[in-house]
Amino acid sequence: MNLRVWLRSRPGPSADAIVPMNGRPKLVLASGSPRRLSLINQIGIQPDALRPTDVDETPNKGELPRAYATRLARAKAEAAYAAVARDGDLAGAYVVAADTVVAVGRRILPKAELIDEAQQCLRLLSGRNHRVCTAVCVVTPKGAFRQRLSETRVRFKRLSNEEIAAYLATGEWQGKAGGYAIQGLAGAFVVKIVGSYSTIVGLPLYETVSLLVGEGFPVYAGWPNAA
Repeated sequence: MNLRVWLRSRPGPSADAIVPMNGRPKLVLASGSPRRLSLINQIGIQPDALRPTDVDETPNKGELPRAYATRLARAKAEAAYAAVARDGDLAGAYVVAADTVVAVGRRILPKAELIDEAQQCLRLLSGRNHRVCTAVCVVTPKGAFRQRLSETRVRFKRLSNEEIAAYLATGEWQGKAGGYAIQGLAGAFVVKIVGSYSTIVGLPLYETVSLLVGEGFPVYAGWPNAA
């Protein structure tokens, strides 16, 4: 099928979406993470605004990792959507939010802020498998919430005390779920990945594109000129 014909056959933007002069409805990324911004740029989308949110990330008692990630992604999306609705320049924009959780079994690992937390995480992950769950939530211009969750299994090599100390000294672990960043130096610790790399970094691209396209956002419209 001709690309232009195929693009015209895709669902159009919501009637309530703000459509600027370039013909694309506006989109807000509910995150200040450079990693998530880089990932959404990778699929040809330059957000019109970044709206990081401040939500309580304390897990509920007995909450499982998948449910926790899904709940926080929804909470971030709700907070960002409320902020966008009050902004005359952005009202009617799509909103994308996500949350990433690292887990060993049913145990949710923290987003390490203290070096002791990061050290405990690395010792726990050393030589074993763990899961990374990232939930993504898209809010449409009409206020409909759509969610998907992606889960990836990761295996770390057995880490020596020297390796752990060297990594802790970099400070790369600060604020990272599970105390490491796979896109950084900690990539050298990874023996095997089963699933999506973008899920581990923080925004599952397949699920994000599927949600946006399903809700009428023209993800592919700019691809012919992206190279």
